[in-house]
Amino acid sequence: MGAAKSAGRIIAVLLLTQMAAYWVMNDVLLRPVFAAPGFLENAAARSTQMGLAALLGLVTGLLSVGIAITALPVFRRYSDATAYGFLALAVASFSVTAVEQINLMSMLSLSQAYAGADAANNELFQTLRGMGAASRNWAHFIGLIVAGSVAFVLYNALYRFALIPRVLAAFGMLAALSQIIAVAMPLFGQRVVFVMIYPLGLSHLALVLWLMAKGFAEHQQSALMAPGPVPR
Repeated sequence: MGAAKSAGRIIAVLLLTQMAAYWVMNDVLLRPVFAAPGFLENAAARSTQMGLAALLGLVTGLLSVGIAITALPVFRRYSDATAYGFLALAVASFSVTAVEQINLMSMLSLSQAYAGADAANNELFQTLRGMGAASRNWAHFIGLIVAGSVAFVLYNALYRFALIPRVLAAFGMLAALSQIIAVAMPLFGQRVVFVMIYPLGLSHLALVLWLMAKGFAEHQQSALMAPGPVPR
């Protein structure tokens, strides 16, 4: 098996693991915490879930770095700037994810303080609830914008270097842009348009299936990078 094909299949496994971890973190562990009446009342009784969710959040960020590291030698055949730029963006994404998990654990600490406080401090805790939720949510939205940017750069590289069918790569770029726009809406006072997030999940699944079956295309020499004829 060629190095490019092997790298593609490793990335497929990492991407699938990341998607599974993200689903468990949000839909299994955090959904009950954020359900009515809210995290202030719920989180203290679910401290283990919160801790696991924070760890899984860090794992999702580290997997992005792992994908970039695995892609590095393949992308460097075509463009050092793209290869190292993709890695730098993945590291930035992990950094924002780490900030989000810190804010998540701060919400747990606030809930635990609320559980041990008397009713006289209820108004103060309600104020702190809004501040704690806002800190986590803004880190979450910014993290999704950066993660969408990571996905866009990935699909852009796959398109430019023809490492997968360009139709699939082009759909991935459009899906990544759709997510970026959707999760950027709160920055302008609008609600997240969740239906615009779904195409990226479908694109990732299609990419995973393709890479599992085929890996990255093996090129003897990139047509984009091939030198022209030498005058004599």
